[in-house]
Amino acid sequence: MSKNIPLNERIIFALDVSSHDEAMKLVKKLDGDIKFFKVGLQLFLAGWFPTIEAIIARGNKVMVDLKFFDIPETVRLAVDQLKNRGITFVTVHGNDPILKAATQDKNGLKILAITVLTSFGENDMKEMGMSGSVRDLVLLRSKKALEIGCDGVVSSALEAEEIRKESGSDFLIVTPGIRPGVNVEDDGDDQKRIATAREAIINGADHVVIGRPIRNSDDPISLIRGLQREIKEGLAER
Repeated sequence: MSKNIPLNERIIFALDVSSHDEAMKLVKKLDGDIKFFKVGLQLFLAGWFPTIEAIIARGNKVMVDLKFFDIPETVRLAVDQLKNRGITFVTVHGNDPILKAATQDKNGLKILAITVLTSFGENDMKEMGMSGSVRDLVLLRSKKALEIGCDGVVSSALEAEEIRKESGSDFLIVTPGIRPGVNVEDDGDDQKRIATAREAIINGADHVVIGRPIRNSDDPISLIRGLQREIKEGLAER
């Protein structure tokens, strides 16, 4: 069963820009159609909490994608700084003690564990001396995140179907590496494990994260509405 998530919150737009002003220009342009925005390292360092507050003040949700990775107590204290600010999702990237620290006192935040970055491929596994596959590592980390008490994971669409089968309907799956269209191929950027929004949703994703294709489009609103049609089709096919 699909969660009752409004269509305008299914896409999380990645505000990967270098200033508060640039971010807010995009938010004002898009939030008639998209109500969920991602603030990552670049924008957070440029605009800090006033940018997050300005996005939320317009009635939007925010995913703070800082991928916390440090000793457990430092991560716990970092998560504590994000409480009571209206933030919805927070990402953490680490081992079991780090995830446990992040979930210790969520106070309304939803903690998403990073599984494996979508820029990470099989060759990267080999170069790091790992003998397993990306899929194996994603599924292992997803299982651990569920057991520890995370609210969900960030995973590519390629692993989402198996994660959904293993984790049940309540667990959140947020999928980056999304490209518009019926068929996608590597377009030369740093994402390797990519898929369409429709594929991601059919496979069990709750939200898709997309930035550059919308930001670089000549007609971003039409593109967003096309992506939302893909998502509706994907939900109907589940």
